[in-house]
Amino acid sequence: MAHLCGLCLTLRDRHGHLARLVTNYDGLLVSVLVEAQAPELSPHRRAAPCALRGFSRADVVDARAEGARLAAAASLALAAGKIGDHLSDRDGVYARPLVGAAARRVAERWSRASEHEAAALGFDGEVLRDALARQPLLEARGGLTLLELTEPTETAVSAVFAHTGELTGKPHNVPALAEAGRLFGRLAHLLDAVEDLEADRRNGAYNPILATGTSLDEVRRLCDDAAHGIELAVADLDLERRTLVRALLVNEVRRAVARTFDEHRHGAEQPPGEVPKVRSFFVVCPAELCKMCTCGWYQPKWSPNRGKSCRERCECPCDCCDGCAYCNNCCDCCRCCRKCDCDCCDCG
Repeated sequence: MAHLCGLCLTLRDRHGHLARLVTNYDGLLVSVLVEAQAPELSPHRRAAPCALRGFSRADVVDARAEGARLAAAASLALAAGKIGDHLSDRDGVYARPLVGAAARRVAERWSRASEHEAAALGFDGEVLRDALARQPLLEARGGLTLLELTEPTETAVSAVFAHTGELTGKPHNVPALAEAGRLFGRLAHLLDAVEDLEADRRNGAYNPILATGTSLDEVRRLCDDAAHGIELAVADLDLERRTLVRALLVNEVRRAVARTFDEHRHGAEQPPGEVPKVRSFFVVCPAELCKMCTCGWYQPKWSPNRGKSCRERCECPCDCCDGCAYCNNCCDCCRCCRKCDCDCCDCG
């Protein structure tokens, strides 16, 4: 949470409030990798109360941290590229002239901000721009394999991960970081494709799995291989703080693979003709805001967690405490009892 909130506040402080929209879980891995290799490069500070934290204060990574800045640069570049894809495909509201013009201005602003931030950190932003430019060209070519379509994402993430080794003065980590980034980029691309598979099939939208005719069994094999490769690469890294890196890049990655394919299987088993209920924005938004402001205590009636206790919602494998990972308290109580030997927290 310190890295997630730190990325959000870094985007706000360095690039304006609107830039906070590009905050994402994948981006915070860059900040985590920098702190794991060189903790002194990731100063922390006490942040003011925030509605998304239940109006509580929190320890966050400072906007001066080079890892948070690199994560912000990468997130802005990828968000700008995604907007560009929507504009070129004239998806949904992006087909409207006024919305399209506003979105184009935002994308150009974020792209310039990303280039400036990357240059200040010694990172060649051309790698990200080239990858973003090549992706639609590969998709339009046809006749390519699934891994040929994921290559631009692999290249972009690999370059960003590898640069954390340069930032921290540990060039011997660069090969393993590059490999971890390449496989993580592949995995992220494939899991996104699996999540969107049924919707893209219904809407006739482009999906790399459909375009290549790859079976889901083969996609699952590629995802499992990537997760295993990431674990091997992480094991080769010279890290001063390994626990959080392993928890995110090994344990959580494997959970994400299993969760994504399980959810797809359950969705595919839905009876034909049964359309999921679509709820109004004006219903979902207040409910989600209330859930966040109460740290998950309130659950809307459509939530799969409604009626479950904190412990039932907790996915933490640690059995030594009564805390709740859903409320981000599990690690705190593990630190108190000092009995935890799992990878869910930094107990030492």
